[in-house]
Amino acid sequence: MRRYGISHLLTVLIGLASALPLWGQSRSVLTHHYDTLRTGWNAQEQTLTAAHFPTSFGLLQNVAIDDQVDAQPLLLPAQQIAGGVHDVVYVVSESNTVYAIDADTGAVLIERNLGPPVPTPLGCGNNGPNVGITSTPVIEPSRGRLIVMAYINGLTPSYQLHALSLTTLADEVPPVTVAASQTLTDGSTFTFNATYQRQRPGLLHMNGVIYAGFGSFCDFSASKSRGWVLGWSDKTLKPIAHAELNDTQATAPTNFFLSSVWMSGFGLAGTGGTVYFSTGNSDCNFYVSPEACPSQSTYDGITNIQESVVGMDATLSTRESVFTPSNVFAMDIADADLGAAGVMLMPSQRVGANLAAIVSKDARLWLLDGDNLASILDEHQLAAGCWCGTSYFQGSDGINRLVTSAGNALQTWQVQTSPSPHLVAEATSNVQSSVQDPGFFTVVSSRGERAGSAIIWAVARPSATTGLTLYAFSAAPVNGTLPQLFSAPAGAWPNLGGNANVVPVVANGKVYVASYQSLMIFGPNAPATAAVSTAAGAKAARVAAPAVDHTLRVSGTLLSVDGTALTLAMRGGKTVRIDDSAAAANERIAILVLGEPYTVVGEAGTDGIDVQALAVSRAKDAAAAWPEDRFTM
Repeated sequence: MRRYGISHLLTVLIGLASALPLWGQSRSVLTHHYDTLRTGWNAQEQTLTAAHFPTSFGLLQNVAIDDQVDAQPLLLPAQQIAGGVHDVVYVVSESNTVYAIDADTGAVLIERNLGPPVPTPLGCGNNGPNVGITSTPVIEPSRGRLIVMAYINGLTPSYQLHALSLTTLADEVPPVTVAASQTLTDGSTFTFNATYQRQRPGLLHMNGVIYAGFGSFCDFSASKSRGWVLGWSDKTLKPIAHAELNDTQATAPTNFFLSSVWMSGFGLAGTGGTVYFSTGNSDCNFYVSPEACPSQSTYDGITNIQESVVGMDATLSTRESVFTPSNVFAMDIADADLGAAGVMLMPSQRVGANLAAIVSKDARLWLLDGDNLASILDEHQLAAGCWCGTSYFQGSDGINRLVTSAGNALQTWQVQTSPSPHLVAEATSNVQSSVQDPGFFTVVSSRGERAGSAIIWAVARPSATTGLTLYAFSAAPVNGTLPQLFSAPAGAWPNLGGNANVVPVVANGKVYVASYQSLMIFGPNAPATAAVSTAAGAKAARVAAPAVDHTLRVSGTLLSVDGTALTLAMRGGKTVRIDDSAAAANERIAILVLGEPYTVVGEAGTDGIDVQALAVSRAKDAAAAWPEDRFTM
């Protein structure tokens, strides 16, 4: 893999220049986690500091959105739009609606719907009722464009890549339907099929190319779904020549492929002409019966690269470097995806080391050599896993720091480079425990490296009784603890079965949190009351009516398995009989373990069967996180 060197430095400088034209001017947020390295660090925050955190900080505006928001908001100051000049926050929803919102007043300046979303794809509950725009878009300021990927319902679902005007939300060039193909090991052609692919990671804009990663819906239809990374010209949206397919094997012992790119929504990372991403499971896991599992892994680092961190060249024709844990097969069997988290790159260290970091589902933190990913520089076992991504900042003491957010623990680590790069645990604090999967997302704001300025921000996933919560912590430890500066409710998340991968945006003295049917704007001088209406004159969002769903849905603990007949104990203790034959035939069933919770989507059964299952997926461990039943005995 090439060294970052001058090209890396130019990438960082160009990113900083586009995000902040001049010191002291308003800060732009053009991409997921602030930059293509995915550091999550805004080092140009002039208003909010830990040492002088405003006592009046709180909720300023609450803007109605038409659906769940999984993507991070983006921000661009001083836009000529809607007959005036506005600082604009761009928000996209799972109903495929794009909003341009005044970043101060909360007024909806323009909105546009790109087409109908796909309802509950393949019966997968790891999302809201609709899947539309899931990934964080990118802003291309030089051309005045917002690049967005929408999932459109039709005779067959399709992904449409749009380049929208920042001032009108009209298409600047015709949208492109995502298509790709690759050659498998037996010479046959495997074709991208949007029905089975979920576009979840944030988009990456680098060196004139827009990149997107694709995974699966609940690992369903694993014989048809594989992990892709694709690219398009930022000027014309024409696809680049090569497409990355992570599993090119023609056959598998269980007909189970995947090696998905999903990363809990974390953006693909890039610098110096290299694209970085992580991959999920393949082979055999919860979605295949144990007796059918192969005796050894299909991983070979060439034709299948599951459970890995990957560095691709800009053309997506060459894998420059790959890191794979030695227990890759055990991770597959346990569904302990490395790819549940994103890859974060650190700016070049003074001694020339180029570092990358990632945390896995099985709670391991790795520090890797960004030039040679197979070189493990340091490894730590954490107390809990992480469906998330790390952050980075440099303290006033000149020491670089990593921020992890595994389980419900926020932790800082000093990045030491002598005698060789390694991590030293520094301080920790906790956010609320969640009924969802472990982990949450963080960002950091500071006034450069000025002492007392750095704040670590986090949005904790919902508990059984509490929705999302926004936290602010001082980044300066006190007796091994990060002092809490602020916490407040930050939106609802009724879809407890699908993780809230919410990334706060902190810029220009305000904090933006998008959630379910809401964009909340926090800042100083907030009114005393917690309930704040959208600013006068704002156009209220048209909240999308849920699609009529005639399928039954029931969740419960598995009590018995008799052939294709399952018995579940519902929340209230009543039992329900399920026939899983159709779900199994269509590869939409999880491995069945007695005592574990499941959610079944299906139709009314007959002859002693209550529900004919169309899909059987694992439910969260806590019954409070199970979706509402659509079933009566």
